[in-house]
Amino acid sequence: MHEMSLAESVLQIIEDTARVQPFKHVRSVVLEIGVLSAVEPEAMIFCFDAVTRGSIAEGARLEIVEVPGSGWCMECGKIVNLAERYGLCPVCGDARVEITSGNEMRVRDMQVE
Repeated sequence: MHEMSLAESVLQIIEDTARVQPFKHVRSVVLEIGVLSAVEPEAMIFCFDAVTRGSIAEGARLEIVEVPGSGWCMECGKIVNLAERYGLCPVCGDARVEITSGNEMRVRDMQVE
């Protein structure tokens, strides 16, 4: 379950931010996760709750915003929507599609006290 290490990385980002912009507690975290990133949102929420116990983010609500997948087809030159990582171009059917969005994960926002 790689979500555990990802949740630990999110906590590290929170703790690093707290050192620069001092705050005592995190109430919520908004996390953008691409649909092509192979991150299960339910598992991420579970792991986030586990790794934040005893930290400044304990009890924080994790909100996940899904980022749709898209890619650039090398054959037809179109930007296309992708529902899966190794999907074919829906315009021309070619397999050479370079992902342009949907495989990212980032902390978009935090509500802190």
